Amino acid sequence: MTDLTALYAQRLTSAAEAAALIPSGSKIAMALGVGQPPAILKAIADRAEAGQVDDLRVYYLLSTSIAGDTVLRYDLMDRIHPYSLFHSAVERRLDARAHDEGKAPVVQVIPTGFQQAPRILCQEIGVDTLVATVSPMDADGNFSFGTNTDYAQPVSRTAKRVILEVNPHMPRVFGQSTVHVSNVTAVVENAVPLLEVPRARPQPADTVIGGLIAGLVGDGATLQMGIGALPDAVCAALKDHKGLGIHTEMLTPGLVELMKAGVVNNARKSLNPGKTVFAFCMGDRSTYEYLRENPAIEGHPVSYVNDVHVIGQNERMVSVNATLEIDLNGACCSEHLNGRQFTGSGGQLDFVRGAYASKGGQSIIACHATAKSGTVSRIVPTLCGPVTTPRNDVHIVVTEYGVANLKGLSTAERARTLIGLAAPQFRDALTAQATAMEPVYACGPA
Repeated sequence: MTDLTALYAQRLTSAAEAAALIPSGSKIAMALGVGQPPAILKAIADRAEAGQVDDLRVYYLLSTSIAGDTVLRYDLMDRIHPYSLFHSAVERRLDARAHDEGKAPVVQVIPTGFQQAPRILCQEIGVDTLVATVSPMDADGNFSFGTNTDYAQPVSRTAKRVILEVNPHMPRVFGQSTVHVSNVTAVVENAVPLLEVPRARPQPADTVIGGLIAGLVGDGATLQMGIGALPDAVCAALKDHKGLGIHTEMLTPGLVELMKAGVVNNARKSLNPGKTVFAFCMGDRSTYEYLRENPAIEGHPVSYVNDVHVIGQNERMVSVNATLEIDLNGACCSEHLNGRQFTGSGGQLDFVRGAYASKGGQSIIACHATAKSGTVSRIVPTLCGPVTTPRNDVHIVVTEYGVANLKGLSTAERARTLIGLAAPQFRDALTAQATAMEPVYACGPA
């Protein structure tokens, strides 16, 4: 029998020694969000600053201050090259500074849907190193990726070097969320509180939209929620529902509160009954502790959670995602703002298609009708950036001015319907722009 304690001891090392195992020219997959390992990333940044390593390519989604204060420091960008599959404020600041200095963006963007991330990292890019935070080893020799199974678990199966930061604050989570000590290259112990994400304060429009969406959700539905104040407002409006389930890429505090209140029990789920299924979690300490060894919660790779065919097996699936702009055809841009990459595609299209494939399912795109204190319309004639969700796929659109099902509507009917969801002060201009741009918008029965 393998002595698991001995295996662990053989791999236990300092952060500096673990970072020294990563040679120049490496392709590193850095865990998403809360899973980013602070001690290891600082050690990598220290080596780069000292000129001991060069030409590191770091691939990831959704960086946090953990990465922003270490490997994604602006002064290291000549030695560490970020490749983002989903931007946060960290990348926006880096590129803004480069722009202010008259330089090209320092962050490379890799367009992709979230479901494809494991295949892209493992096969198309061929990352050779994984760095991630995990829970302490269990009696069977397994570490749990806890809040971040997403792409970390699949990459741990293929990477040449798996370097883990063991943190007792990381909850052990059930599901397909583990890596065995025999597959690990190095272990660093670091007991620090997990990164907590403050909840955005809801605006009045969020509360209105949340109520409208909650009115579309029937008892027994299975939910997917995106990130931000608006999905939180939807969760708050669902408190009187019964028998809800969860199958979501991101597990949020709002969804966890529905579990604690008994609104979510997963009893009516047609797939993974009795289980909340998620790929990653971001929230506060109480959210993370609720995950710890909770038999009602399972973490799975995003290649499973966001698979359209898997999502579609959940009857009465309801996906709720936010967008930045909707054009008069119904196409959505959810990742570009003011001519620059703002976030990324994430799993929006995965769940838009999966929810609509579900028996009785609904895919909901929600947004405020305006931005910049009411001075800019989010309903626009044409998008200013890439199409995140094509017009063919958009199902239900919700703003604070109402709800519209776009399926089965002609282009002219869509334009008129979406103008009706715009803020009143923009409707006349949108109608004139629509007619000038495409006379067909003005055709057909009113």
